[in-house]
Amino acid sequence: MSRRAFTLIEMLVTMGIITLLASLAMPGLKSVRESSRSSECATRLRQLSIAAQSYSNVFRGVFPPAILFEMTSSGVRTVAWDFVQEPNGQVRPGPLWSFTDHPFQVQQCPSFIGSSTFGADPYTGFNYNTTFIGAEGSWPIMGDDGQVLSGWKNARRGLTVSQHNRPAETALFGDGGWQGGANKFMRAPSASVEMDLGIVYSGAQAFRHQGCTNVAWLDGHVRGVCQQCKGMHAVENSAVSFQYLQSPLAWPANGFLSDDDSAYDPR
Repeated sequence: MSRRAFTLIEMLVTMGIITLLASLAMPGLKSVRESSRSSECATRLRQLSIAAQSYSNVFRGVFPPAILFEMTSSGVRTVAWDFVQEPNGQVRPGPLWSFTDHPFQVQQCPSFIGSSTFGADPYTGFNYNTTFIGAEGSWPIMGDDGQVLSGWKNARRGLTVSQHNRPAETALFGDGGWQGGANKFMRAPSASVEMDLGIVYSGAQAFRHQGCTNVAWLDGHVRGVCQQCKGMHAVENSAVSFQYLQSPLAWPANGFLSDDDSAYDPR
């Protein structure tokens, strides 16, 4: 008994149906993969939050510095919250290293692929509340007594634990983002601390998880935010709206957690 073979038209129709089904399934698969990456991102942010709290417990309520510049016999050492860069360019683990089980892995957002825009850090994607929580150092200078002021001695301190009155509403770590990729230093939009809108608009959040951004809050919980804010200075028809929203922020892929400082200031 002979068996009828598929005709060319039947094969083309079958291939077309398979292609159509595959194209319909792809967005769903991408969504599932991104949901998985977002979940892993939240887990890593939670570990960073626990590490920062552990650091604070050891150092009498002081949270890790966001960045310090220490003068050494070989030059200036850069101590950021995640990595330390020696004067010769060598990079090694930073202050949170001893408080995390997998220090390199937890400092990388799994949905971000790219190199750090600060130093030679091998991992990036997250940023840390530098405006209000982490100390921010200035370049070493000579003091009135002839001694070099560097590190903690030449830094703007973060708010103390006694001033953390709104921990559940205060961002600690999050998905950092600006036009250059990721950033390590989270900034509040008012610019009342930094006094520099360029720096502030470079320290916003990346809404890279299907339009949302993950945030580890000061009380330890992790919650996503899905409404990006332009910041209080980006009023309609202003120069700020045109200049800073496009560069360096790259709106709307990146934005702030609130238009004012309410999501960043723990007081």
